[in-house]
Amino acid sequence: MSVTQGLLTGAWLFWLQLGYGLVLLWALWRAPWRILAREPRLQHLYLGATVVIMLMWQLRAGISPGMAVHFLGVTTLTLMFGWELAIISATLALTGMSLIGLEAWDGFSVNGLCAAVVPALASYYGLRLVERLFPPNFFVYLFAGVFANAALAATLSGLSMMLVLGLAGVYSLDKILNEYLLFLPLIMFPEGLLNGILMTGMMVYYPDWIRTFDAKRYIDEQ
Repeated sequence: MSVTQGLLTGAWLFWLQLGYGLVLLWALWRAPWRILAREPRLQHLYLGATVVIMLMWQLRAGISPGMAVHFLGVTTLTLMFGWELAIISATLALTGMSLIGLEAWDGFSVNGLCAAVVPALASYYGLRLVERLFPPNFFVYLFAGVFANAALAATLSGLSMMLVLGLAGVYSLDKILNEYLLFLPLIMFPEGLLNGILMTGMMVYYPDWIRTFDAKRYIDEQ
């Protein structure tokens, strides 16, 4: 879910810009730039994934004026590269979407927070929770760490957008509950399925592409 028109103004816009800017700076500071700089293959993979995310975000459906629903794919980015590079990649994709006019520049911060930061951090900590609660297993990683994780990340992304729009008074609580909340079940399963398909292909054929997947731990030691 993203804002395609300037719906937020004043103090709300300022605080959202400040919060998003701080998280983005944190991600830029923590990102493994040395590893990325010395691995041309990883650079190509990262840039290619960013382009794919941008193309994916162009497949969207409009709901109310100024709002659109689209796939995120941020869980896959997070599992492949870590939450820091996932946030940066999603920010680059969001920049491209804004340049071609599909996203609003004055909605950049709220889109960045709700469509990049929230799902990336939710995916990262969701995987950490799965690793803590369950034994290392290929199917646990796939169904809990990827499918359920992506569905949860999409849900939290949508809820965070609804929360911001509701608290800012852009839409009434009745409108949010009766319209936007109904979209969440329709978003959860397809988002989980899409990320599950992408990750399954990489886990089978290119496990070295996935930073959080250790084939020896999840497969060889079973």
